[in-house]
Amino acid sequence: MTTPAQHRLDTALADLKATFRGMTAHPDENHCECHRRNGQGLALLRAPDTWLQPDLLLRMWWSPDWDDHPAVLRRILPQLTYSLVKGWIEPIIGMEAVGHSLAFGDWQHWPAEQAAAVREFLDSWWAYSLTTPEVAVPAYDVLTLCAEASGTLTPWLDVWASLSDPVADQRLAETVAYWGPDLLGDELPWLTHKDERAQCAELNAWLARHAPTRLRAAGAPEQSLHWVRLLGLPKPARWDDPYWDDYGC
Repeated sequence: MTTPAQHRLDTALADLKATFRGMTAHPDENHCECHRRNGQGLALLRAPDTWLQPDLLLRMWWSPDWDDHPAVLRRILPQLTYSLVKGWIEPIIGMEAVGHSLAFGDWQHWPAEQAAAVREFLDSWWAYSLTTPEVAVPAYDVLTLCAEASGTLTPWLDVWASLSDPVADQRLAETVAYWGPDLLGDELPWLTHKDERAQCAELNAWLARHAPTRLRAAGAPEQSLHWVRLLGLPKPARWDDPYWDDYGC
């Protein structure tokens, strides 16, 4: 049975495919030999609506030195977004790499219809990841990608805070369990091109405010509850807390 979140995501993927149908890389695009595989990659980028082999798709979005990176992104976006949702994209350094590629492509300043299609994909995938019991990509990875692609954590955290849903609470428990040690050390759990300290502070403050009740509802372990409690304390008090030696960094 198709859920509203699944329907919204499917519609976003279909709209994105229609919006970017027929797109190609710039006809004069050039690239270093190691990435274009003897010209095969460039030839395929100039052929619209042709799907690429996974390793070639990786080369297309990963590389930062295209002459026209936005055009390359527009060419591969239908396949890239579908592959992301399916869990077929596994960047070496983490999902932030895909977000960095989107941000570098300056998608938010593309023509209005194109930017709206990308935004709706990100919005719908985030909502889907928070409310669907079985997903291919963990919510914390989707959050990482969305934050880097958009340049901000705030709207994504706002959506999470607004959801009264047991699945969203479980996703929060998974996130705290995965990111807790990094956050206690005031380290952002991914590589960012933005202000790392500011993003870490925002995430920690949000978790300290919103996570405790939801973690209890999700049946999270005591360790996670202590982690978020410690996140809400200033550093001197955090270090002096009796649980710091057991749960600190």
